Amino acid sequence: MPMLSVLGLVKRFEGLTALNRFDLDVEEGEIVGIIGPNGSGKTTFFNVLSGMHPADAGEVYFDGRPENLLNRKAHQIIGLGISRTFQNQRPFNNLSVLENLLVGGHCRTRAGLFSALLRLPGARRERERLKERARDVMSLFGNRLRSVETNPAWTLSYANRRRLEIARALMSDGKLLLIDEPTAGMNPTESLQLAETIRTINRRGTAVLVIEHDMNFIRRICPRVVALDYGEKIVEGTYSEVRNHPKVVEAYLGRD
Repeated sequence: MPMLSVLGLVKRFEGLTALNRFDLDVEEGEIVGIIGPNGSGKTTFFNVLSGMHPADAGEVYFDGRPENLLNRKAHQIIGLGISRTFQNQRPFNNLSVLENLLVGGHCRTRAGLFSALLRLPGARRERERLKERARDVMSLFGNRLRSVETNPAWTLSYANRRRLEIARALMSDGKLLLIDEPTAGMNPTESLQLAETIRTINRRGTAVLVIEHDMNFIRRICPRVVALDYGEKIVEGTYSEVRNHPKVVEAYLGRD
């Protein structure tokens, strides 16, 4: 069984069908790219998969569990091992970089509110372990986050806020990472650096689903690509197969 199996996923917004019988399998250790023009259903898929929007039909199975993931709440899905970033940046602006990452790792902590407020020894030890984990995650991005870990998130550059969101998602220690348009607003050098970071994350054992409009970025990191249009999967295959497929050309450029 694939690590992730999506079967017949449907999502409607009043009269608009944003996802129409969408199927997708993801194996452990894969990096899969999802492309398509604006409004094709890419982010809607992430929102449904992460529990932010309820599905109208379909089934999702993850990590060998027999239950339909669509019956779970968003915080439960994170706990099961699926984390994500957002197309629109959502850092906690008044928290430091390190504190943002600690929030991301909260789902893996055991200390209750009482022990945390009283700073009991078990809660202090757990917080220190979480800080070590956060600094290990930040090291994936070189010194770009470590050097500013005490700075509030609102002071970061645009590219570093993108890095912060990926790092925060990694703190949940999941098996599948959903990344929504990571290179938006980045220059070519920053995009190249991020591509290598995602490959490193993948080599550490995390499967990745990435939505991206930058085709060069998709070509560099995604052995398999899925193209969506009007909520339907129109083609799936290697980058070359998908990029040159007539349906993909038509979706992006029009029939003539």
